[in-house]
Amino acid sequence: MALPSGVRKFFGHALYFAQCGEQHVAAKVLKGFGSAGVLEIVENAQGGTFRAAYTVKFQEAVFVLHVFQKKSKGGIATPKPEMDIIRARLKVAEKLSQEMRDA
Repeated sequence: MALPSGVRKFFGHALYFAQCGEQHVAAKVLKGFGSAGVLEIVENAQGGTFRAAYTVKFQEAVFVLHVFQKKSKGGIATPKPEMDIIRARLKVAEKLSQEMRDA
């Protein structure tokens, strides 16, 4: 909820595409995850650049792994701490997806 309203709406619209089995034009594969199906949406707004990382790897749900404001320190690359959060949450999503299948 801390994101600007326009950014929230944009991310929501792009994630709706993912829920429908489609890929929004703003969604790009996030490098560093191989075939894990992790995508990223980038939106520029007043106050900075915002990113949302999600996965469509699991049939049960679209999991939003991380949403953050990019602070420019190393060009366009996603900072390592943010990538670590995404990796950790992807593991949690795998477990949740398995639980959903087993239920």
